[in-house]
Amino acid sequence: MRQTPLYETHLKYGGKIVEFGGWLLPVQYSGILEEHKAVREKAGLFDVSHMGEVAVKGPDALAFLQKVVTNDVSRLADTQVQYTPMCYPDGGTVDDLLIYRYGQEHFFLVINAANIEKDWNWLVENSDGFNVELRNLSAETAELALQGPLAERILSQLTDVPLAKLKYYWFIPEVMLAGKKTMISRTGYTGEDGFEIYCLPGDVNELWEAIMEAGRPLGLMPAGLGCRDTLRFEACLPLYGHELSQDISPLEAGLLRFVNLEKGPFNGREILAQQKANGLKRKIAGFVMTGKGIARAEYPVIFEGRRIGTVTSGSYSPTLNKNLGLALVEAEYAAAGQQFDIEIRGKLVAAEVIAKPFYKREGK
Repeated sequence: MRQTPLYETHLKYGGKIVEFGGWLLPVQYSGILEEHKAVREKAGLFDVSHMGEVAVKGPDALAFLQKVVTNDVSRLADTQVQYTPMCYPDGGTVDDLLIYRYGQEHFFLVINAANIEKDWNWLVENSDGFNVELRNLSAETAELALQGPLAERILSQLTDVPLAKLKYYWFIPEVMLAGKKTMISRTGYTGEDGFEIYCLPGDVNELWEAIMEAGRPLGLMPAGLGCRDTLRFEACLPLYGHELSQDISPLEAGLLRFVNLEKGPFNGREILAQQKANGLKRKIAGFVMTGKGIARAEYPVIFEGRRIGTVTSGSYSPTLNKNLGLALVEAEYAAAGQQFDIEIRGKLVAAEVIAKPFYKREGK
């Protein structure tokens, strides 16, 4: 099991450590519900140093990325961030990632922790014929996520850089934060405003403590993987291995706006174009449990005695006080108002399809 540089700090703060994708990480500190509420109403600080980072440099950097991801990377300005799936030729998903553009010949990718080795090998394999240099920076990079409506107020205490001017999905390449050199983006995975802070592993403990000290009077709490999942789930942000996978295309996951079929050839384009033209056979649908029970990943979705799909994520929603779920179902059963059952430990429990996302912050 791997540890992030903050492992001892998590223990100091009372973190309950679990295994996640080969890493030992805190699932919670004070409690998932309390931490979830803090992020929605005030702020929470997450250790996301397990995420992977890859630098892409060279004259063909842009052309290379245009081939391997589905979004149109040419639309990025310097210091802008883009979310994009990355596909196999058959339209299945390798991963979903963030692309940071430093310049025409320099990009920075942030990839999912459990996929680092797979993604790295895929990128290297696809770089043949391109004049690019790839560097796996995962071991040299630590990352914190400060999320919540008070995130800007907290972080602004630690830097002279005017963070209020930083727009959503943009970044500042060099920020002196509490005396440490960092890169800061206005991004996150919670459905709230917030920042992701990249730094050297040797600096991350001091930064954690500085942010906690600045935010504690405002209600900042350390937050673990448990509420990270419930927060992203309420905002219907996909989790790789659940709503996206080698067997689930970005279109099936409802991510058409991040797939640009007009930009030219890229891995999976032909299959994705066919899916769009012919209509999807499967879709990710959101649902609320109308019967008593919580849906969990892998539970069967049943309609009139026949299995029509599978739950990809399910949980109690602390913000909405309902039991909600996401499921990959046959497309004809994905419309709002559709009723079906979730099989929970052999028992059929009623559910109804509702609109996504379940939660959207005010003013977004």
